[in-house]
Amino acid sequence: MLQKVSVIVPIYKVEKYIHRCVDSILKQTYTNLEIILVNDGSPDNCGTIIDEYASNDCRIIVVHKENGGLSDARNVGMEYVTGEYTLFVDSDDWLDRNMIQILMSTSLIYKADIVQSAFYYAYEDYLLFDNRFDKKDDPPIILGNKPLMAELVKNEIVKNFAWGKLYKTEIIRDIPFKKGVLFEDVFWAHLVMHRVNTYVILNEPLCFYLQRSDSIVSTYTPKNLDIIKGLLERHHFIEEFYDHLIDESYKGILNTSLIHYNLLLANRNKINGKKYRYEIEIYIKNNYGRLKKSVINDNFLKKQLFLFSLHPYLNICFLIITRLFRRLHILPRPIRLERVTLRGSGDL
Repeated sequence: MLQKVSVIVPIYKVEKYIHRCVDSILKQTYTNLEIILVNDGSPDNCGTIIDEYASNDCRIIVVHKENGGLSDARNVGMEYVTGEYTLFVDSDDWLDRNMIQILMSTSLIYKADIVQSAFYYAYEDYLLFDNRFDKKDDPPIILGNKPLMAELVKNEIVKNFAWGKLYKTEIIRDIPFKKGVLFEDVFWAHLVMHRVNTYVILNEPLCFYLQRSDSIVSTYTPKNLDIIKGLLERHHFIEEFYDHLIDESYKGILNTSLIHYNLLLANRNKINGKKYRYEIEIYIKNNYGRLKKSVINDNFLKKQLFLFSLHPYLNICFLIITRLFRRLHILPRPIRLERVTLRGSGDL
């Protein structure tokens, strides 16, 4: 008998995208599904749309609730899960019709606690695939617990995203998402991965991650700094359980802090970010020795840290000059993601 997969879809102000998302789940070749659509107080017609879906397919469970954010919607959705496996899908994304079938088969073959799918960054008329580390036809990658945590901290082949992964429900049932934060997955993923014995990564892209100009993370605000809070919270966890990853954790915190310092500065006309920039400066100053040790083998970050410690604007000048030299081919350009051009909307 096929194990049931519970699919949780939090829904808020996605009337333009909801049909494509839900249809891609309903059309899955793996049919033993429980589709939990959580209307997070959406002010548009999403509630009516998903009620209509539920009236036409008995696999759909609709939950209407007051707006509480993505974390709260996912947590509420988990209360309705009865499947042995769980998949999170964001309501503006969509799935390849074979995705769940492939993830389930992989999980059973490798006795995996979690299976991660590769994905496309989906734009209006093209897709991008991150082929910097692995190619689409490369064999699956199987990780045990310690290598998994190392890759999670690096955030290269193991992503912090909750979506795009098939979980054994028992692994995640009692780990709620943190409410009221952006980048909630960063606060959550390490707690989940700590429980994992076998993690499988598929290199074939099976889902489509929509890149929206109006998304909550595309318009910069101080709430975007929640990602640093999440990394710091994870760092305390790393210190307790995976002390061999402390330097890698510091490296990630430094890189993210420098990026957000520059974003705060770039948005200074619309954000009073002086307080937040000062907090980043103080953190880097107080932890300079450990941060310096963490980037000893990363010349680019090492230069950024040194220049930032002299004055943050020196680092910005360094980045501008580096970008210019790359354009002039004086320095090598970073490897670009593989681009797939779409012929029309039907390709999506």
